[in-house]
Amino acid sequence: MRRRRTLLIVGGLVLVVVAVAWIGVRAFLAKGELEAAVPLAQTVREQVVADDPGAAGKTARELAAHARSAADLTSDPIWRAAEIVPWVGPNLTAVRELAGATEDVAVGAITPLVNLAGSLRPELFKPVDGAVPVQPIVDAQEDVRKADDALEGAAKRVRTIDEGPLISQVRGAVDQLRPVLTETADTVDAARRAIDLMPAMLGADGPRTYLVMFQNPAEPRASGGNPGALALIGTDGGRISLLQQASTADFPRFPEPVLPLPTETAGIYGNITGRFMQNVTLTPRFQQSAELASEMWFQRFGTRVDGVLSIDPVALGYLLDATGPIPLATGDELSTENAAQLLLSEVYNRYPSGPEQDAFFAAASGAVFDRVASGNFDPTKLIGALAKAGTERRVLVWSAAEAEQALLDGTTLTDLLPTAAQAPQTFGVYVNDATGSKMGYYLDLQAATGVAKCGSDGQLLGLQLTLTNTAPADAASTLSDYVTGAGQAGVTPGNFRFNIAVYAPPGSMPGGVQRDGVDLPSQLATDGEFPVTQFKIELAPGESTTIDLGVTAYDASGTPGIVATPKVHLSETQQASINCEFALQ
Repeated sequence: MRRRRTLLIVGGLVLVVVAVAWIGVRAFLAKGELEAAVPLAQTVREQVVADDPGAAGKTARELAAHARSAADLTSDPIWRAAEIVPWVGPNLTAVRELAGATEDVAVGAITPLVNLAGSLRPELFKPVDGAVPVQPIVDAQEDVRKADDALEGAAKRVRTIDEGPLISQVRGAVDQLRPVLTETADTVDAARRAIDLMPAMLGADGPRTYLVMFQNPAEPRASGGNPGALALIGTDGGRISLLQQASTADFPRFPEPVLPLPTETAGIYGNITGRFMQNVTLTPRFQQSAELASEMWFQRFGTRVDGVLSIDPVALGYLLDATGPIPLATGDELSTENAAQLLLSEVYNRYPSGPEQDAFFAAASGAVFDRVASGNFDPTKLIGALAKAGTERRVLVWSAAEAEQALLDGTTLTDLLPTAAQAPQTFGVYVNDATGSKMGYYLDLQAATGVAKCGSDGQLLGLQLTLTNTAPADAASTLSDYVTGAGQAGVTPGNFRFNIAVYAPPGSMPGGVQRDGVDLPSQLATDGEFPVTQFKIELAPGESTTIDLGVTAYDASGTPGIVATPKVHLSETQQASINCEFALQ
């Protein structure tokens, strides 16, 4: 009996040793397969960029084979059984999930995306005889959907890995793969939505009309700027036509909001948001702005539009990198280097009256439209320019069709608010002009954020804004009255005054606001799920000031981010040193 028990113990130990050896060997082999897959992913990307779909397809198949082998090596019954062992198990589970996610990407995402490399080249977006070919976009939809589903599944697998019990090597692999998968999944998700939307928006199913708002950041509004110049465009079977141009001067002062305003919007920004075309963008909620602008256009001109698009002169400058310089009837040459300065500054000193300025803007935007509609541009650069402008929130879209708007919801194209993924640890910083001028061109705004652990429950998220009026000291006499506002809003010419609304993470508790260490009066409100703190700032030429604002948050992790009004000149968010007394008085 004792001998049998001994044999059973020895046999059990042998099985354990064999199992450990089995898992160790397979883990070593899986590591080799994954390491072989990593450089192939970079190679396939380079081959796609070099427009070599044949080579990219071959490399993608090699990549898929390595990824599939790694997944097989980490998912046999012995491996899965060992996942229940304390300490060791969570690491084995994490390795299996990493290998599985890599297989999902290699097989389910890269292969269909490589298929698209040969069939959906940027050249296909160039108009032919004035029309953008729609069928290649329709043909691409299925492959993009497959890639998006695979990437989202892989990203979800890696997001759900609990890093707490992992050893450093496995945790490092998770930390390395998770942001890459998340960023790539977001990019392909945006591409999927765009490709699903584009055929209908280009008039594949019948004619469409769209209102285009050119937001002017020289007179800031929360979602960009005063939409001083507007255009009506039509699409039909891929053909795009410029139908009509207008300016805010063409619209009456509506006695009441043209549509019912949400209580929050009226309380924070006033009912002028729904009464003046130039004020519909006071809110960062672009869907509200677009619906108001659409209704105003209908009441003024009788045309019910299918959607509203927004772009600003800075984004227009990005497009000029693709079209090349464009000569204007005024003798100017509009280029990517001078677009912002010419359209947001020089024009106001050159043409003192509003109608002359409107005529210049109409001529400039019409010239750019004609160049793009003619197909005389570099399509790769154009796509890159639109992507850059979209990332900076300089391109916004609203569709009157509910199904199409549902595709836009939750993306950075639909409004200026933090997305659902960003919201728990992101500030929204929105600037609205209160000078009645174009002094926003001279606003320099630097932002920094930080976090401090204060007590056992929450974290203090800190926001620091440094604002500077970069206008020349003699701005009152050297800048035109149209730029300075001529004191009509009670602001000394050369000074600028802005209302700044800070949207804090949902569920957070705002503290106080300080300007250069002194308490600053502020208005507290809510806009949907966001706590809002709003305050005024006025600065003379050359003057600078620092604003500190803190909130207590319970769901945040890491240094807060910022989503902000896209100004003329952007700057990177810096890291601020925050303590538990930061602006909480």
